[in-house]
Amino acid sequence: MSTPATASALYPGRVMHRRLRPFVHGFRYRVFSLYLDLDELPGLDRRLRLFSHNRWNLFGFRDRDHGPRDGGPLRPWIERHLAAAGIDLEGGPVRLLCFPRVLGYVFDPLSVWFCFHADGGLRAILYEVSNTFGQRHGYLLPVDGPAPGEPLEQATAKRFYVSPFFAVDGRYDFRLAVPGDRLAVGIRLGDSAGPALVARQTGRRRPLSDAALARLFVTHPLMTLKVIGAIHWQALRLWLKGARPTPRPAPPVAEVSIPPAAATAPRLAAE
Repeated sequence: MSTPATASALYPGRVMHRRLRPFVHGFRYRVFSLYLDLDELPGLDRRLRLFSHNRWNLFGFRDRDHGPRDGGPLRPWIERHLAAAGIDLEGGPVRLLCFPRVLGYVFDPLSVWFCFHADGGLRAILYEVSNTFGQRHGYLLPVDGPAPGEPLEQATAKRFYVSPFFAVDGRYDFRLAVPGDRLAVGIRLGDSAGPALVARQTGRRRPLSDAALARLFVTHPLMTLKVIGAIHWQALRLWLKGARPTPRPAPPVAEVSIPPAAATAPRLAAE
């Protein structure tokens, strides 16, 4: 039986991090992400044996891992923040790029919400950032364009403590495209002295099917533990190189930042 055509998909690929100063430090590892249309979740839960929505399974997605973290439906939550930014999707789809729960566990440093108008145009992106201290913050950036086939470039001030080795200042530059046959998400953190950190996730689209999920469980075993372990192992390597943690401030009061001029901020100089 063929897999029904859906907007939801899988993206096996790689994540790369490269610290640029005060010393160079980099790493990369294999991961895979879900790309989920929120309206398709009930159907995916019924069709797939190895994936469940709000239930335990080999792979899963739980509403409480995103948005308000109260287990409630995600669509009203994102629409409320879109309304605060003056954006009405008029029923258009919302699709979420995120790591899955694997055997009931997940840690997702960055989830990306793609918010489309009913006419098919991309209207906003929410970058949902999590740190290893159980805190989260979102950056909701309106979209004006881009031209068909062109990558989208956005920027916003950093307001949330993520890595212990970077203070809460500077700016994020994002470069990405709506996931299609390929996935490409790039992030650059920098300040007045120039770029400090570059991160990228790349991948290639695969259908969201039981066969594909079974293969990924073999090729990417215990991915959640791998992600968490890699974060702490790289932190130890940075500490041994001389990096020292900065004090962790309280997170922003607002769960989502909506900087109105962020999308037009000038980009940082090239690496």
